[in-house]
Amino acid sequence: MGPLDQPRRPRLDDVASEVGVSPATVSLVLRGIAGPSAATRERVLAAAARLDYRPDRAASALASRRSRLIGVVMNVSNPFHTQLIEDVVEATQLAGYHLILNAVTRSQDEAQAIETLLDSRSEALVLLGSTLPVQRLKILGRQLPIVVVGRPVSAAGVEVVRTDDNKGLAQAVTYLVGLGHERIAYIGGGRGAVPALRGRAYQHAMRHFHLDDYMQILDGGETEAAGGQAARMLLLVERHPTAVVTFNDRCAVGLIDALLRAGVKIPETISVIGYDDSPVARLAHINLTTVSQNTHELAALAVRALTERMENGRTGKQDVVVPPHLVVRGTTASPLS
Repeated sequence: MGPLDQPRRPRLDDVASEVGVSPATVSLVLRGIAGPSAATRERVLAAAARLDYRPDRAASALASRRSRLIGVVMNVSNPFHTQLIEDVVEATQLAGYHLILNAVTRSQDEAQAIETLLDSRSEALVLLGSTLPVQRLKILGRQLPIVVVGRPVSAAGVEVVRTDDNKGLAQAVTYLVGLGHERIAYIGGGRGAVPALRGRAYQHAMRHFHLDDYMQILDGGETEAAGGQAARMLLLVERHPTAVVTFNDRCAVGLIDALLRAGVKIPETISVIGYDDSPVARLAHINLTTVSQNTHELAALAVRALTERMENGRTGKQDVVVPPHLVVRGTTASPLS
C-alpha cells in the first residue's frame, strides 16, 4: 500500500456527522467547554473513541496562532528539579497546555536552553531555580509570561513561586534546639541567591535562640562531593558541632558518608538535617531528617500564575510563598551529654 492508499485520518467533521451535531459542538465537547448537554457529550465522546479521532494539534495551533506550549528549564543535576517536573507536567495538562522541556547541562547554559524553547514557540516559561541576572529576567518578562520557581526575584512582570526558606531553616534549628543542641553548624550551597537566602535564614534562627556564639557556616555546595569536603573541614575543628543543617539533601548525604567513613556516628555524635526531602532521603539506609518542599503546590501555583496572564490578561507581579515542613527521620537525636 502506497502513501496515497493510506486511510484518511478521521476529522472533526467526521465525528460531527457520526453524531448528527455541528463541528462546533464537537469542538466544545472535546475541549471540555460548557454548553452541550450531558447526553450530547456522551455521544460525542463515544463517537470520537469509535472513530479513533485525535485532534491535529499542529493544525489547531496554526489556526489559532497559538502553540499552547509552556517551556520549562531545569538543571539535570538537581534532584529537586526532577521531583518538580512530574508535578509541573500534571499541572500543565490540567490547564489545557502542553509542556516542552529543556535542561541546563555541562554543554548548555540557562540562556541557551531558553532560546531553544522560544524558538519552539513556547507561549510562557517556567524557570526552575533560575540563576539568570535580574536584568535578563526583566527583558524576558516583557517578551512573554515567565515564572521563576524557587528564587526570589525583584523584577516587574516576573512571577515568583517559592518555598519559605526562612521558615524552613527556622523549623530545622528550632527542632535541634528542642533536642538540646546549641552548637549547630550550617553548610552552605555555594554562590547564588538561594544559598545566600538560606544562609541568612540560618543566622536569623540562631540569633532568635541567642546562639550567636555557636554559629558556624562552612563553605559547601549542591553536591555530595561538597558535603564530603565540608565533613573533612568539620573534622579539623577542635570542638565540632553536635548538629549540622545542610543546603540540600545531596550535600547532607555526602556529609554523612564522609563522617561515617571517619568513624563519626550519626546521629549519636552529630545530628544532620537536609533540605528538599528528595527520594534519596527516604531510603531506609539514609533515613534523612529534612525540610520538605511541597512540589505539588509549587507546580500548581506556577502554572496558574502563567495561565492567569495568558487567559485572563492579568498584569502586575505575584510573589507566592509556600510553607515547608520538617520531616523527622533517623539522622537527628539529642546530643550526648
